[in-house]
Amino acid sequence: DPAEIAASLKRSAERSHRKKGTPFQSAMSMLTFYINRAGDNLPDKQRKTLEAAKDELREAFGRETN
Repeated sequence: DPAEIAASLKRSAERSHRKKGTPFQSAMSMLTFYINRAGDNLPDKQRKTLEAAKDELREAFGRETN
């Protein structure tokens, strides 16, 4: 579920003390890294779920969605 993924990433980013940027940047970077690392091996359904999680993350941090 995109909302659960976003909530988990937000929680992780806010608790981490080893980040250089903001918690939003950290969470988005983790998600993007996972998507890019999987590359073409990522099934379309899972890719759509993870892309939707990006929008959920933006909402969770009060950012505008595209």
